[in-house]
Amino acid sequence: MLLISTLASTIALTATVFAHPLARRHTACITAKDLTTIAPDTATCDGADYPAECATASIAAPNIAESFHVFNIESFGAQAALVAIMLFESGDFKYKINHYPGVAGQGTRNMQSPAFNEKYAAWIVANGNDANITQDRVTAASAQGPAQLLDLINTDKWSFASAAWFISTQCDASHIAALADGSQASFENYLTDCVGTTVTDERISGWSKVVALGQWQK
Repeated sequence: MLLISTLASTIALTATVFAHPLARRHTACITAKDLTTIAPDTATCDGADYPAECATASIAAPNIAESFHVFNIESFGAQAALVAIMLFESGDFKYKINHYPGVAGQGTRNMQSPAFNEKYAAWIVANGNDANITQDRVTAASAQGPAQLLDLINTDKWSFASAAWFISTQCDASHIAALADGSQASFENYLTDCVGTTVTDERISGWSKVVALGQWQK
């Protein structure tokens, strides 16, 4: 009787987990249409203050999708959190260098600090298989200063992969798992305990627009 009861409880728990629309693994990749639905300004770079830094949704989407694959970010909830923070930090992908207040070497779509960009560069050298980012080039760029190192790694591929790299290598693994539930509480914990920033209405508003999709459009 106890075995039957335990088995029934297990089945019920499993059904509950997979019934949540955000807990399942993603079945579609993020698309440009997803991004323009969330943030219409990503459709164009017209009027961008720094046109050379701006990327449209058509550029962003495939690079973000690739980063999810590389760093095994599988749930829609976790993916949504990373998209939300990149949209916020980069002003809907209009910036990839910190201009306000202008911290030298701070950038990527995740607006990482120079210290994290050093770690990111080291990871790319060891794992990224990028002929343009070698140890010699990283050493040379670092010798010139943090802005030069940022310039080396701030390509579309690696700039849009920064958020996935950060949560996968610099945060406790529990954050990726927790974000799968798509809850505001998990997103807030990610901001405060992983990213190390404060929760604001603007951040929550941006995240809400992403997570409201429920899944990426096929």
